[in-house]
Amino acid sequence: MITDGNPNYGVVPSTGTAAYPADVLASLRADAELTMARYPRARSALLPMLHLVQSVDGYVSLRGIELCADLLGLTAAEVSGVATFYTQFKRHPNGTYTLGVCTNTLCAIMGGDEIWASISEYLGIGHDETTEDGQVTLERIECNAACDYAPVVMANWEFFDNQTPASTKALADDLRSGAPVTPSRGASRVCSFKQVSRVLAGFTDGLADEGVGAGPASLAGLKVARLAKVDDGKAQK
Repeated sequence: MITDGNPNYGVVPSTGTAAYPADVLASLRADAELTMARYPRARSALLPMLHLVQSVDGYVSLRGIELCADLLGLTAAEVSGVATFYTQFKRHPNGTYTLGVCTNTLCAIMGGDEIWASISEYLGIGHDETTEDGQVTLERIECNAACDYAPVVMANWEFFDNQTPASTKALADDLRSGAPVTPSRGASRVCSFKQVSRVLAGFTDGLADEGVGAGPASLAGLKVARLAKVDDGKAQK
């Protein structure tokens, strides 16, 4: 039986404790310096630096926590407290792709609950668990702020709109096989979890201006409001 709970959630694996290779450490420190320079107080850079660690290790490793603590003048406990608070920070190795199914109110009643049950059974994993090939980590997530395209599924936080159980299974299959995958809106392709983590750390991948950010359904209300304003203006004349 598939369960939503991962009994190992929050349990830091023994991997990720060995020191970074010299070249990796040098690169991390250089990127961290650039990150810290953006803030008046170095410790304010903790969130992007945790993403930076994930871009190398694929999760927030023990050695990554120690590096952040050392560079920011914090304790490992303080860094861990932040890393365990936000769900985008993983405490165990994440898949190449995070497949997130929105089951918040609107998506749920539009089919999100059905999609979740279907893809969970199909992949044989529950919430925050990863397929044996290491390709897909499945998440039950809260609102994606795309209710006008419900039910919505995200792959590494790229939108896949108006999904069904069948289309979500096909998406998972494509991700696992390495086939090109194009989101409904935004970037022209889905990047890996490590690549996206680097973007979240503040380093551009050059894809920000690709695609359309707001589709017709998102702009329908604005169109109606503009028409109403025009009609109101005519009535006042």
